[in-house]
Amino acid sequence: MKKEHISVKDINENIDGHIAAITKEFRNGFEFLKKYPKTVTIFGSSRLTEASSHFHDASELAEKIVKETGYGIITGGGPGIMESANQGARKAGGNSLGLNIILPMEQRINPHVTDSMQFDYFFARKALMNFGSECYIFFPGGFGTFDELFGVLTLLQTNKIPKVPVILFGKDFWNPTVELIKKQMLDVHHTIEAKDMDLFKVTDSMDSVIKVIKEAPVSGWWKLID
Repeated sequence: MKKEHISVKDINENIDGHIAAITKEFRNGFEFLKKYPKTVTIFGSSRLTEASSHFHDASELAEKIVKETGYGIITGGGPGIMESANQGARKAGGNSLGLNIILPMEQRINPHVTDSMQFDYFFARKALMNFGSECYIFFPGGFGTFDELFGVLTLLQTNKIPKVPVILFGKDFWNPTVELIKKQMLDVHHTIEAKDMDLFKVTDSMDSVIKVIKEAPVSGWWKLID
């Protein structure tokens, strides 16, 4: 049985083995993504259910993206917003992809994924989810969703990845967060610049999302790792 936690002692006893495993996970991840060169990544809470309007919006938007752009959908492969988005993508007949990891709230790959990869290392999964998509869409979520959001924004802010649209879907959830960023980070403490507020867009309009995706230049990232 696989251990749930790796201790410092375990790592020190097999450093080379862990480095090899990490390298293999990254290599396998890039090979997986190369099979699906045009995708949109959708993030959001694993805890939201059909009782939430955001759950239904994720499914409808993913279906609309597949039908109107032909792009595949990547999620974390778990329940909640991820499952809903995968359901919409699969319903539209598109690639419905899951980059899964075993977590307390994500014990299984959801049944609407058409292809998947399971990760052992959280940071490897995060890096692959933040790599190569033509657009990143964030639905309401918890710490993990915010971790992914600020990770992507940091990569864009520092020009470590090509400019790509970041969409925060659901004004009821995201507007208070954006107001906090503007007031505290920009206006009061000056920890970001005014131009950083342009790194993302808040919307409730699915048509607006489709327009953004269609107008975004295709990155062609997969040509760089052959």
